[in-house]
Amino acid sequence: MSDHTLLGPWVRRFLLEHVVAERNLARNTQYSYRDALSLLIPFIAKTRKTSVDRLAVIDVSADLVVRFLAEIEAARHCTIATRNQRLAAIRALAGFVGEHSPQHIEWSGQIRSIPFKKTGRAVVPFLDKPEMDALLAAPNQRTEQGRRDHALLLFLYNSGARATEAAQLMISDLDIRAACVRISGKGGKQRLCPLWPATVAEIAKLIGGRSTTEPVFQNRLGQPITRFGIHTMVERHAAKLLTRFPALATKRVSPHTIRHTTATHLLRAGVDINTIRGWLGHVSLDTTNIYAEIDFEMKAKALAKCAPASDAKPPKRWRDQPGLMDFLRAL
Repeated sequence: MSDHTLLGPWVRRFLLEHVVAERNLARNTQYSYRDALSLLIPFIAKTRKTSVDRLAVIDVSADLVVRFLAEIEAARHCTIATRNQRLAAIRALAGFVGEHSPQHIEWSGQIRSIPFKKTGRAVVPFLDKPEMDALLAAPNQRTEQGRRDHALLLFLYNSGARATEAAQLMISDLDIRAACVRISGKGGKQRLCPLWPATVAEIAKLIGGRSTTEPVFQNRLGQPITRFGIHTMVERHAAKLLTRFPALATKRVSPHTIRHTTATHLLRAGVDINTIRGWLGHVSLDTTNIYAEIDFEMKAKALAKCAPASDAKPPKRWRDQPGLMDFLRAL
């Protein structure tokens, strides 16, 4: 069997040449594609009763891909969104192989014809202002870790940054005098975000005396904090608020929840939707428009403005009106 028909060399080319070199996809997208194929390939090898290194491209049939997708839903309890994400990676691989290998065009078409499952749009979670204020106040600022957590929470709320963006933020990205920060988002796209005086003050205390080549947010060991560490930190402080805010038990409070909160609060403050798009680093305005759809408070205010005047007198019942003859005599 030649390298041209083996699956392994194509997977290597796809991940290294296409995903990284040609498309320059975000690191998390690279990981997502890698993870999808890491699950698919052993499944195909086990089903075909052959070794991973001897799998041919055509061994990955459309029928087996469909069985694989059903397997990860049933055995791994993946959601439809995750299932579709795995399928997107497989379809991307098939498209890459089909573009570079005419003999695999038919196979590529069969894989790419596997449909995505329709899924309803999930409710976007966000925190009300009192909940967000309580989360910001949750860390014990008398300790070094508590001061870092407070500064990090304040930065996430101020900037609407993703957890990965906050973890990768370097001191050199900050302009303390101008009160702004340069954030590197998905696909290497950069955006400038203004900082509140309170955010500037807390971050200035956090980075005092440190080199500009260091990350802004570090863990207890002085190493760069990871996005998983940021998730854990947010969830830990959110758990402290359940007694005061029982409604939080129905919300999954994460760094992305804070991002949604930033967008919703900006919208309520009257900031136009296109400015919010640039603030959050969305490529498409359609992504940002979801916040205009979810904000029930703004819908209620809009509805109140359209309500009929409440001082109009209700019409009299016919029994309360004078008789016809009395009406005629009064004319």
